[in-house]
Amino acid sequence: MAMGVSGGGGRRGRRGRGGRAPMAEINVTPLVDVMLVLLIIFMVTAPLLKAAVPVELPDSRAKAMAEEAKQVTLTIQRDGTVYLEDQALAPGELADRLDAIPAGDDGKKPLVTLRADKALDYGTVTRVMGELNHAGFTSISLVTGVSGGSGA
Repeated sequence: MAMGVSGGGGRRGRRGRGGRAPMAEINVTPLVDVMLVLLIIFMVTAPLLKAAVPVELPDSRAKAMAEEAKQVTLTIQRDGTVYLEDQALAPGELADRLDAIPAGDDGKKPLVTLRADKALDYGTVTRVMGELNHAGFTSISLVTGVSGGSGA
């Protein structure tokens, strides 16, 4: 007698009590959001990882240059120590190390990005630039910080 009171059996009864059918699609929106955030983080931090020697760069309003695939980074610290990439050089070693850098397929030496501390005197920077010119490096880009103020 009480058989019809429980609401019946089978599939209909299970679904009606709050159960859900399995979803056949994957929602990729959260995955895309996470990937975009990671992309932005890597785009911001990648240039910072390139500079291994810490220097305080002077500010400039100049427009940023595009990076080239083949380039050499030369850094001059506040105390006058010269670094080729991330290796410190002895006082007379710069010319020999520059001569050892091979030219590219077009016969030209690679671009040199020169990072010099803003407390250095002009003579130290021009001496290093003279060594670069003497070694055949004619493309030299000077790295500066981004000017944040409304300066003169």
